[in-house]
Amino acid sequence: MHPINNYRFGAYALFAMGLINLRYQTGSEGNLSKSLVLILVGAIVLVLTFIPKLTSFFMKRSVKSLSLILLALLIAYGMLI
Repeated sequence: MHPINNYRFGAYALFAMGLINLRYQTGSEGNLSKSLVLILVGAIVLVLTFIPKLTSFFMKRSVKSLSLILLALLIAYGMLI
């Protein structure tokens, strides 16, 4: 399995969490804006992983570390909202 798939799995997880949150908290005040954070970040990262020129960027050690931290923070955010 290519290492870029880890980014795709993480992006899809954020995207799915945002959509699930949007559906199950229908009627809550500000739900759309809170869920859109997860949906947009997930969708943007997922699209970026399919651009061949960015593969080398995603494979840098510093980018891997930063993206793992951001993924953990966004998943925590998704659980808190």
